[in-house]
Amino acid sequence: MLENLFATNPETEQAIAPISPRKGVIIGAGQVGMAIAYSLLIQNCFDELVLQDLNKDKAEGEVMDLVHGIPLISPTKVTAGSVADAGKDADIVIVTAGASQKQGETRLDLVGRNVSIFKGLIGDVVKHCPNAILLIVTNPVDIMTYVSLKISGWPRSRVLGSGTVLDTARFRALLADKMGIDPRSVHAYIVGEHGDSEVALYSKANVAGMKICGDGGLVESCPETEQQLGEIFDRVKNAAYEIIQRKGYTSYAIGLAVTEIVKAILRDRNRILTVSTQVNGLYGIDDICLSLPTLVNRQGVSKIMNLSLSPGEEKQLRESAKVLQSVLEKLEL
Repeated sequence: MLENLFATNPETEQAIAPISPRKGVIIGAGQVGMAIAYSLLIQNCFDELVLQDLNKDKAEGEVMDLVHGIPLISPTKVTAGSVADAGKDADIVIVTAGASQKQGETRLDLVGRNVSIFKGLIGDVVKHCPNAILLIVTNPVDIMTYVSLKISGWPRSRVLGSGTVLDTARFRALLADKMGIDPRSVHAYIVGEHGDSEVALYSKANVAGMKICGDGGLVESCPETEQQLGEIFDRVKNAAYEIIQRKGYTSYAIGLAVTEIVKAILRDRNRILTVSTQVNGLYGIDDICLSLPTLVNRQGVSKIMNLSLSPGEEKQLRESAKVLQSVLEKLEL
């Protein structure tokens, strides 16, 4: 019998307080959900991971595929189930479920379909995972983060969205490529809406504390360079459209971006990330979820950084907030 493989040792059978496993749930086993699951697994983020999807057969098949690779990585218990199976010990619930963005659609076009889905979904999370941090990835992520915050009734620290973490990574990658350096050495942010009204903070972009743009910056200030920087921002803003046109969806990079957020939470890293969170009183913005450089740790959202923006950037940020506000005003929550 397999259970008799090891001899018992009475000296080791004394009661020892168990260590709580790191437990996560991913709601939605589509392309994005599975890219997140795979990234989380290979980076050893959770001890237990539950995949929930309306298509139970697909969720079970995805779990089987993942489990067969567990002997090759750090062990994680992966199951197909629901938030009810995860229970009150769940640390993080990641929501990717919802209508997917089609070619030619903006993220804001998805609002009506996804709000209807979330009204039942978030209620289940609140009921079964009352102690979890809620991480929203479903687009339009800023609107859906706000919707989740209002439906759940949870404090803003425990409800956040993936925001512009991916946009920021794209921005840094393209700037680094222009300068010929490692993108991890570039400090630059995309803020505001995760979408067409997002804002590039060129005034804060730097390498080793030295400004990238402007007088005395690393990048020469001239009309040609200004045009190139504008093209970089356009490539960042339109990246998802370009990828969807070519392969039908985005997945790998958002999987990695969400993993960075999860690690910041579970490992209490106090990391600055441009997650989407409720903003009250900064830059003249009130009761809107959008992205700003934010301190993320085991509490979820700890603090939002109050950066000194250029007048143009601050104006653009307020305009981005207005775009989101105009959508929220049409919703019945």
